[in-house]
Amino acid sequence: MAYMTQEGYDKLVAQLKHMEEIERPAASAAIAEARDKGDLSENSEYDAAKEAQGMLEMKINQLKEVINAAKIIDPSKLKTDTVQILSKVEMKNVKNGMKMAYSIVSESEANLREGKISVNTPIAQGLLGKKVGDVVDIKIPQGIITLEILNITF
Repeated sequence: MAYMTQEGYDKLVAQLKHMEEIERPAASAAIAEARDKGDLSENSEYDAAKEAQGMLEMKINQLKEVINAAKIIDPSKLKTDTVQILSKVEMKNVKNGMKMAYSIVSESEANLREGKISVNTPIAQGLLGKKVGDVVDIKIPQGIITLEILNITF
């Protein structure tokens, strides 16, 4: 099950629609065009088009699975006393004093440029269930980072 916002769900549905209505027919057209060029046994363009179509169908099926398993979260029912999915957490690196803020979102909504990290990342996992004022040591690939939670919002 993938927890996500309505906005994230809507983006996935739009992406699926685009793949099914635009990319799928384009892939079929590319195969037909390559087929028209002659001998299929030596036609690398045909093989590439078939492989691209297979990859597209795999992505469509994966997206359908995510959409079918999605559970939309109503932010108005969430509390800010502890860190949970959809929380925006302001924190400070205890070692260097650097402040940062991340929103904890589903895997499909994660976008570091927008300050959204996946609930499955080590940092998010280390923050879940913690409260303002808590200091947590989180194991990340570069070692251990110590973070102090300054604020929790939505």
